[in-house]
Amino acid sequence: MSLSKPLSKTLNSLDLEREDRQFLVLNRQVLAELLTFIDFAEGFTLGFVEVNFPPNVEILIQALKSDPKCQDIQFEVLNFSHRPDLKFLRDEIVQQLPILPHDPSRKLVLLIRGLEKSIGVDLQGDYPPVLQDLNFVRDAYKRSVPHPLLFILPDYALTRLTKFAPDFWAWRSGVFLFQTPQTTKDYALVQTLEADRPIDSSKSPESSERIALLESLLMDYRPSAGHPPTDIDLNTCNILLHQLGVAYLSQRNATKAQNYLENALELAQQRQDVSLAAEIYQDLGRTFAHRRSWEQARLYFQQALEIFIEYGERFSQASTLHHLGMVAQELREWEQARLYFQQALEIYIEYGAAGGTQSARFSQASTLHNLGAVAYEEREWEQARLYFQQALEIFIEYGDRYSQAGTLHCLGMVAAELREWEQAQSYYQQAIEIFIEYGDRYSQAGTLHNLGIVAGKLREWEQARSYYQQAIEIFIEYGDRYSQAGTLHNLGIVAGKLREWEQARSYYQQALEIKIEYGAAGGTQSARFSQARTLHNLGIVAGELREWEQARSYYQQAIEIYIEYGDRFSQASTLAQLGIVAQELKEWEQARSYYQQAIEIFIEYGDRYEQAGTLHQLGIVAEGVGELSQAKSYYLQALQIWAEFNDGYTIQTFSLPRLVALYRQTQDEEILVGIASVFGVGVEELRGLLEG
Repeated sequence: MSLSKPLSKTLNSLDLEREDRQFLVLNRQVLAELLTFIDFAEGFTLGFVEVNFPPNVEILIQALKSDPKCQDIQFEVLNFSHRPDLKFLRDEIVQQLPILPHDPSRKLVLLIRGLEKSIGVDLQGDYPPVLQDLNFVRDAYKRSVPHPLLFILPDYALTRLTKFAPDFWAWRSGVFLFQTPQTTKDYALVQTLEADRPIDSSKSPESSERIALLESLLMDYRPSAGHPPTDIDLNTCNILLHQLGVAYLSQRNATKAQNYLENALELAQQRQDVSLAAEIYQDLGRTFAHRRSWEQARLYFQQALEIFIEYGERFSQASTLHHLGMVAQELREWEQARLYFQQALEIYIEYGAAGGTQSARFSQASTLHNLGAVAYEEREWEQARLYFQQALEIFIEYGDRYSQAGTLHCLGMVAAELREWEQAQSYYQQAIEIFIEYGDRYSQAGTLHNLGIVAGKLREWEQARSYYQQAIEIFIEYGDRYSQAGTLHNLGIVAGKLREWEQARSYYQQALEIKIEYGAAGGTQSARFSQARTLHNLGIVAGELREWEQARSYYQQAIEIYIEYGDRFSQASTLAQLGIVAQELKEWEQARSYYQQAIEIFIEYGDRYEQAGTLHQLGIVAEGVGELSQAKSYYLQALQIWAEFNDGYTIQTFSLPRLVALYRQTQDEEILVGIASVFGVGVEELRGLLEG
């Protein structure tokens, strides 16, 4: 939706002096009224000047200073554009007044500009502190600022001021509305809508400055009473509504995004602009996906896809297929997700090979990334790594440093699954450096969370806790309640490892409440699915507190959910824990049955490391029923696997003590032979170590 090239060329060579003249001629009457106001203003007098574009503010200030009628007036500009966190405006003015070079023979008039930064652009947002203070200390201005004040603000900031500081606004002695020349508006449109933007710029947060400019343009182009809109105005208004929706979505403000996008869709349907409507359907899909309303998101994406297919927009179909794949992913429909991503990738490759668009090659990266995510969920680690590496190569090729961060993060996840902890840590640290570089605080949270997982695997519990606490602070800051649940769950794991059982239970219960809340709301199937992990861990806590029946209840609830979602692999860990409960209750055959079911699944999925723990537990059962030779076999098999994975902690803490105790009980030399074989030492050397 770009403007015409002739218009771009005309405006890019715009004569700034001519623009000055156009602004002053267009606003000749209101400028005269402002000059009269300034001439008569004495003491504290409050005026508001509406100017939408910063270049026009400069023109106005220069016009005031150079006007012959103002020879006896000293204008001082107080610019607060560098203070977006400003709260106490009066205090700032009072501090600056004594250091202003005031000529007593001239009347001092203060021009306040840049305040829109601290006022904000969201008309529905929170009460801005600076406006709250304006209302609160209004009466103090008469005593402490005995000079005329002119607030120069764009229309959206002035609207926000009237809403949030009505008492201060009531003291106004004059309001002066300056119009924007059409050439300036057109030039701003060119700069805003045709500016070179990164490919897939939707991933990075939009700047507040661009949103403010879009808001200002919308104010000028939106139809109003007494000004029947032209077709061009309606088209421009439609584009601006759409762009604002996309911009707010990039800032994770789904409420504002939905509002603008729904208005844009309504106008596009009125104008019968089917092409734009399809784009808006797609962005509404992205908005509802952000809210985790997956079925609603799927509906919008399907509406967009139908239009793209009907009009033969094959390249646009790829993006929509990609998004449908992401929805299927969230609903754990892995094969459906893979199919959508593969269809999207085929189109991108087709257009890339044809040389039709560079973005076709670039877009392959995101789809390869998501194919990697599907492979990851299907536990196809090497396939996942391959997809992520292919995606990373394309992001590097196109210089898209920001997108590299997400893929580095996922490569860290694969490395973690393969127990390559140092490699995982390296990937996560590279990712977080990029997120910090780009000021993406929200994305840092997910990577901090995963750094916590790695620290936990390295048994650095306090470091893990620190990472999780940093992550949860960010999730709270951004109101991401669902993600808080995952981090609360992992804080529970840390508390458990530190044997802080009541603290662990508290974290798990908080996490479970959030997951139930999201599952009950129908917001996401994954909320229901993820309850299983937390129920499983509540079972572990109950077991540590020797509340065996409570533990069994939690495990059974967890396994029911895993069965419901067809997650056979996750059932294995919970079956193993049910085995531990049965073992503690000396239900040996029941325990053995659970462990054997668990180990069959671990073998089926090729998870050799997890087999070790279950083999060890089968050894304990065999020992408990007096099958000492069988116990020896299980213990040695477990030791062999832990040694393969260099898990020194588990070997020293659990494996060797059991084997040594069994040897001392049986004097079975095969135990020493087996241990010596694993560590590559002689039997006599090992015997000496044990006796020592």
